[in-house]
Amino acid sequence: MALLEVQDLTFTYPGCDAPAIRDISFTVERGELLVLCGATGSGKTTLLRLLKHELAPNGTRTGRILLDGAPPETRGERASAAAVGYVMQRPEQQIVTDKVWHELAFGLESLHVPQDAIARRVAEMASYFGIGAWYERDTATLSGGQKQLLSLAAVMVMQPQLLILDEPTAQLDPIAAASLLHTVHRLNRELGLTVILCEHRLEEAVPLCDRLMVMEAGRIRTLAPPAAAVPALRDAPRILCGMPAAARLWTAVDGTGTAPLTVREGRQFVETHYGNTVRSLPETSEDRPRRPVLSLREACFRYERRLPDVLRGLDLDVCENEILCILGENGSGKSTLLRAAAGLLRLYSGSVTVFGKPLRRYPGRTLYQNCLAMLPQDVQTLFVHSTVRAELEDAGADPAALPFDVTPLLDRHPYDLSGGEQQLAALAKVLAAKPRLLLLDEPTKGLDAHAREDIAAVLRRLREDGVTIVAVTHDVEFAAVLADRCAMCFGGRIVSAGTPRAFFSENSFYTTAVSRMTRGYYDGAVTVDDAAALLRANAPEVPSC
Repeated sequence: MALLEVQDLTFTYPGCDAPAIRDISFTVERGELLVLCGATGSGKTTLLRLLKHELAPNGTRTGRILLDGAPPETRGERASAAAVGYVMQRPEQQIVTDKVWHELAFGLESLHVPQDAIARRVAEMASYFGIGAWYERDTATLSGGQKQLLSLAAVMVMQPQLLILDEPTAQLDPIAAASLLHTVHRLNRELGLTVILCEHRLEEAVPLCDRLMVMEAGRIRTLAPPAAAVPALRDAPRILCGMPAAARLWTAVDGTGTAPLTVREGRQFVETHYGNTVRSLPETSEDRPRRPVLSLREACFRYERRLPDVLRGLDLDVCENEILCILGENGSGKSTLLRAAAGLLRLYSGSVTVFGKPLRRYPGRTLYQNCLAMLPQDVQTLFVHSTVRAELEDAGADPAALPFDVTPLLDRHPYDLSGGEQQLAALAKVLAAKPRLLLLDEPTKGLDAHAREDIAAVLRRLREDGVTIVAVTHDVEFAAVLADRCAMCFGGRIVSAGTPRAFFSENSFYTTAVSRMTRGYYDGAVTVDDAAALLRANAPEVPSC
């Protein structure tokens, strides 16, 4: 029996001529796990917010939404608030109290649940999610992964009928993201919870779901079990590029039969149909100038005197015309490293040199004049005007001269954009400074796979124009495709660095699905293009007639 029914749903934001979503109809069965995906700006978040009555945006809506056979707005306020749980992309926007235990209890207190019931439900949920060790901690001291887990637990303690998650792994490192998705899968399987999960990182989400719903331009393009949905996307490369690596590899070599979705299924496909006489691809080398343009030496930093160091004697060199991607777990010091390099934080020990000059020799704002620019992790901090057009004019940017198209965004308020669209608008504003050294903190956060490919192409063009780029990212696929070098940050230090093939081939968890899929059978394959080239080189010969 369907828990959720959506019938002919169309929604238009105030002042917009075209609907954000149009003629949406689908059902979600009790106990089903539905994964929702689609390009940035395709209407996913709008649809999800409409399903949560309290978060529904202002605008014109037609069609019907039925939860358990009745419109959500006809329920009482408390029943409606508890029936649908909603976990946002950015946990800091959802956490409202100062202590972990109080965050868990806050929703129940708001619903006037008796104190003894609150104590019992909070204790049970804290135990289920493994929160006991940090139960008394301040919420501000939690890592990104802990904050997201707390947000999920605080929603689950209210025992919702339907759980909606809007890109919950967007700010998490690969290990924390996998852990969160595993937890959601457990809730679905062990508690029979109905889940709608919206994700751009589909490598692990798609194999978990019962059905995959793909949105395109405000409509549903595909709604089917994943094994059937992926082959239906062969003629939609902008969407297909976001599917699991095994499925993309299967498509790239015109595979037949059932599309593989997991690393294990991809490995079976490769070993069953292809040999490994050719085990590796030839290495490519570039004769690039090796002059360091950014150097950190014995860098030490802590946010408060009583707190431990975040950077602990960190050393790093970034060379001219290089793209360096820095990976590592949440809280390892990656963002602090960038902010110190940009002169936004002052080291208590060590040094930062930019283009051969210590930071102290850049008086005033000269460091940011045709020299260095930074895209922060929270891009909303860059927005001070009511339209994207005004933002770019304020920065002195010509939209026509940008290396990507922001025309559809120009007359919209920056806060009305999707997370991915905000990233694009912020990057456009940052590039107006024409930097020679560009620092990016999670540049692909909230972007769909095709938009990530576009950003990678933009960054490569910038490198060709002489820009050196340092990108902190949790997106291992993006780093594997883009970087000249990758580095691992752990415990406030850079602990390893190397070319993408060497770096990802040596890692077990901070690596790509292709590397895990082909390791031991092929050498040094880290991208779908790498693996596809090796499969073609090892394809069985077709007998001539």
